Amino acid sequence: IIIMIKNRSIRFVNFELAKLPVVFLWSKKWVFLCEKAYQIIDTAIESSVMTKVKGFGVHNGQVMDVADYVTPTQGASVFCIITKTITTENQVQGLCPESEKRWICNNDSDCNPQRNKPGDYGILTGRCVSFNNTNNTCEIKGWCPAEIDTVKITPMMEVENFTIFIKNSIRFPKFNYTKGNFLPSINQTYIKKCNFDKVNNTYCPIFRVRDVVHYANQDFRKLGGVIGIKISWMCDLDKSDEHCKPSYSFNRLDTMSQKNEVSPGYNFRFAKYYKMENGTDYRTLIKAYAIRFDVIVNGNAGKFNMIPTLINMVAAFTSVGVGTVLCDIILLNFLKGAEQYKAKKFEEVKCQVSIKQEKNQQSQQLFLIHIQPSNPLKLCGFVSVITVFHLTNEMNQIHEE
Repeated sequence: IIIMIKNRSIRFVNFELAKLPVVFLWSKKWVFLCEKAYQIIDTAIESSVMTKVKGFGVHNGQVMDVADYVTPTQGASVFCIITKTITTENQVQGLCPESEKRWICNNDSDCNPQRNKPGDYGILTGRCVSFNNTNNTCEIKGWCPAEIDTVKITPMMEVENFTIFIKNSIRFPKFNYTKGNFLPSINQTYIKKCNFDKVNNTYCPIFRVRDVVHYANQDFRKLGGVIGIKISWMCDLDKSDEHCKPSYSFNRLDTMSQKNEVSPGYNFRFAKYYKMENGTDYRTLIKAYAIRFDVIVNGNAGKFNMIPTLINMVAAFTSVGVGTVLCDIILLNFLKGAEQYKAKKFEEVKCQVSIKQEKNQQSQQLFLIHIQPSNPLKLCGFVSVITVFHLTNEMNQIHEE
């Protein structure tokens, strides 16, 4: 029998939407195999990071080594490489004029309203004192002389050739699996001469600062911000150990700082304290401009497990009938020819029902029900069962009466 459906809408629904189970099974194949739905996943990665910077530079006529330009010095996952500094030496506790222009004054009345309030570098005394031969500024109590941070300082350009050594160890606690970024192929000879690059040395744990800044799409000469070094571990533990390897990526984390002229770059202050022979404390204040590096570790590991496998297999098998159900819903409710489709899908079969009342040998009253379809080629089917059920209820009522 060949059935031709001339209506395009019905033909589309019957033949195109009927393919949904196949499409669904293909999607399940994608989820099950490509997305590894048969695995149990551990995302609670535990990680430790140790860093070490090497290199020498020249700043303000002095040779700088790692102890001068790296802070903190413990080799943590977050560290700064100082590119330039503004130094205010021999500060002692006392009274001195403010150094910022906004505190310029003509007499004490200009400063008195701000008395005992914080200025830029100390507590205001309310007095107007001489700052230089040209200007007077409000007086402060604090570390004197006050810092002047408007001087132009040339950055230490050798920083771009410094190297960053990163040692990373990770553990997935669910599987008790540990790994480090020192792969078996890395030996003493290789580690002494390698520098990371994305083509030939993708697993070298030594990074040149210039390359890191370049991979983060930044200009070293204009840079003063926060760079992220991301180490990703995506491990399939159903495969051999050698397939679990780190991947490195780089980006600038403080991207909003580039769009804001109020506080561009990255800087901070720290001080070195000393004591005079007479016991007076003094210090050297250092305002440092730096590049901050954040080493960020993430990842997950997957391994075969029967529970997710069974769940996804059952979900795939039970979804086969979705396409047929969806076709019927559309055809029966949303198309113009829904009534015609209903007439063909649900055929009404008329049945003749006859009831004969008799008594058996024990004088018990019996009801004999005979159901005869009007068309001998048709069966009353489920409708007959329902009819018998209703007639049986009625006869029970008659019998009780």
